[in-house]
This record gives sequence, C-alpha cells and structure tokens, in this order.
Amino acid sequence: MPHSATRQDVNAQPREPDASHSPRSPHSRTKRRGPSPTARRQRKAALLFLAPACVMVAVYVIWPILSSIRLSFYNWDGMTEQTFVGLDNFIELFQAPTFYTALKNNVIWLALFLLAPPMGLAVALYLNQAVAGIRIVKSLFFAPFVLSGVVVGLIFSWFYDPTFGLLAVILGHGVPVLGDARYATFGIVFAALWPQTAYCMILYLTGLTALNSEQLEAARMEGAKGWTMLWHVVLPQLRPVTFMAIVVTVIGALRSFDLISVMTGGGPFESSTVLAYYMYDQAIKYYRIGYSASIAVVLFAIMLVYIVYHLRRMLRNEI
Repeated sequence: MPHSATRQDVNAQPREPDASHSPRSPHSRTKRRGPSPTARRQRKAALLFLAPACVMVAVYVIWPILSSIRLSFYNWDGMTEQTFVGLDNFIELFQAPTFYTALKNNVIWLALFLLAPPMGLAVALYLNQAVAGIRIVKSLFFAPFVLSGVVVGLIFSWFYDPTFGLLAVILGHGVPVLGDARYATFGIVFAALWPQTAYCMILYLTGLTALNSEQLEAARMEGAKGWTMLWHVVLPQLRPVTFMAIVVTVIGALRSFDLISVMTGGGPFESSTVLAYYMYDQAIKYYRIGYSASIAVVLFAIMLVYIVYHLRRMLRNEI
C-alpha cells in the first residue's frame, strides 16, 4: 500500500506544459507574423505603378530645377566653358531696371489674373442650370479653353488694332492699346483672362457635379437659398477646386510668355515684359544662360512662396 501511494504521488506531480500547446505572448505573435502575400503583392504593384511617375518627376522637374540653381552661379553662353561667378548674376539682376519693370508687370498680372477664378465660378453656376439650349451656351464658353495662346494673341491683336479693330469701331476712334506703354500690359492681361476664365469654369463645373446632394437638401429644408446657400454650403465644398484654380492661375500669371511674345514682344520699350519673357530674352537673344537661370531661380522662389502660403492656409481651414 505505501508503495502504491508513492506511485500515485509521483503520477500526481504536475507536468511541464508542452511547447506545442504553450500560449504565445503578443510580442512573439507580432514578431512572427509578417505581411500577407496579398499585401506584399499590392505593395509591389503600387510601387511599380508609382515608379514611372517618380522617374518622370525626377528627370523633368527636380533635375531641371537643380540644374537652373547651379547654372545661376555661372557665366555661360551655351557653347564655351562655364565660368563660376558666384552671386554676380543675382547682383546684376537686382541692379537692372528691366528686372523691376518685369517684376511690377508680374504683380499686375497676379492682381488682375486672380479675377479668373471668381469669374469662372460665376459662369459655372450659370451653366450648371438645366434649361433649354444650355449645351450650346456651354460649347461657346468652352471654346477659349481649346485655343492656343498664339491664336488668342492674334485675335486680340486684331481686336486692339487702331485702324480696323473692333475696339476702334466700338469707341469710334482708334486707341493704340498695344503701342502705348501705359496700356500694353493691361491689354495683354485682358486677353489672357478670356481662356483662363474658361479653364476655371471647367474646374468649377466639375466640382459642382460632385457636390453632396444630402447637404444641399438639408440646407434647403432649413430655408437656405441664394447667397446663403452659396456661401455656407456650396463654397465650402468647392474649397479644393478653388485652391486648384488659384494655384493654376498664379502659375499662369507668373509664367506668362506666349501672349506677350505674339502681341508686343515685351514692348514698347520693354514696358510690357515680365520675368518669364525677360528670362527668354536674355537666354535666346543674348546667349546669357547663367543670367537667365538667375531670373528663373527668382521666379521659382516667388511661385514657391505664393503656393506654399495658399496651401498652408487651405490646410489650416481644413483642420
């Protein structure tokens, strides 16, 4: 009997837990478990789709920007060896009277060109109605968007012509808009507003079709209409579209070139030149590649500051 009791006591001793049945800690489970094959395939596919775009941005955006910044510190005519001159190009640029004329004209372009987004919004609100014949009217407003800058410049050059232009017919006498240093820049900006307003109109028409119908219906049930509906319901939903319209308009104002080249060539007496045309003039006509690169760097800095300011403002409003 004592011998059997001892055997029972031995059998009653607790067994060590089997390793195969031991509970795993959360750390060990997390450590051993990796991404699933499906997740790995999706990540690989995303990288493959992004790779061409990243390469294109690096080759056609990042590399030219870095090359322009580097060239701005050199004196180069495009053929002979480059000569390092440090900040001499920038010093000469900030001492040139033409630079300040071009900068003043760019400010005028910015101030007047920013009329395009609200004008485009007004046209988009009008065209967003379901009335008879609205498709024909839409086609008429779409037309300026598909015209090239050269065609627009030629049309308005004929419009401003003091001998046979439509403006002379309307006023009863000829006004040399493009031949007068006081009016040349304003005449070009007015011509540029025509296609830019059409572009902003297309952006806003796209945004209006994507409005939240539930919010609109709730606002109507609360009695909102007219300006109240537009200001408190429609415009907040169009904020991303407005940001895009402003950014595109600012970039278009700062890099305005084609209309100036066709309508005035920067004249009369460089009174209508802007930074983009001044940069082209120095690089192509006078073979001053380094000096024109310094103009490009200044223009890029102005664009960057303006766009970053509006981007931060939009993100702050979103938060």
